[in-house]
Amino acid sequence: MGKLIDQLAPEYGFEVVARLRRSDEPHLPACDVAIEFSTPEAAPANLRRLAEARIPSVCGTTGWFERLPEVTESVVKNGTGLVWSPNFSVGVAAFRRLTGLAAELFRAEAEYGAWSWEIHHNAKKDSPSGTLLSLVETMRQHGYARPIDVSASRAGKHPGTHEIGFDSAADTITLRHTARSREGFARGALKSAIWILERKGVYSFEDVLFGPAAVTNTGTSS
Repeated sequence: MGKLIDQLAPEYGFEVVARLRRSDEPHLPACDVAIEFSTPEAAPANLRRLAEARIPSVCGTTGWFERLPEVTESVVKNGTGLVWSPNFSVGVAAFRRLTGLAAELFRAEAEYGAWSWEIHHNAKKDSPSGTLLSLVETMRQHGYARPIDVSASRAGKHPGTHEIGFDSAADTITLRHTARSREGFARGALKSAIWILERKGVYSFEDVLFGPAAVTNTGTSS
């Protein structure tokens, strides 16, 4: 992802002034915005440090979202901004909305069971991914209360496929998003970096695409 950000940044009017590969770098460079792709273990500390330096940030690391409240508190306290997402693909953001609509349509149809599945490259740290878990959570939020089977595969260099399905004795409905490369993720992150420059609060990528609902103080949305 770092190489793609480097490659595409000029298209979005950015100049990359530093590349930090360790969380214990002694000094943060002067910059307008930071894009964070690291590991689940490192991301929360990285984001708090950026907030304390009042550098707005975009985070595409997954597997750390149970610690989002403490990161949110730091961002709000320091009066800066953050866009986070388990996936910065425009297609995945639209796919999540379609998943919510499908869940609403099938929530009262008891004969339909549901599944969620994904495949990613074998170096991906979290399994299931944050994207798949967020899709399942979307189904729950839209009223699908029956069991949802969740499974994940890791193999080769696959950039990512996510699938949501509903099955009955009569028929099967399948929704699928397949990434052709990681370029879409980098472009979504850079789009978010432009968007967060003049904003404060904590946002998701869907806020960038479909309209904001920022956290302006701990535990409160507006």
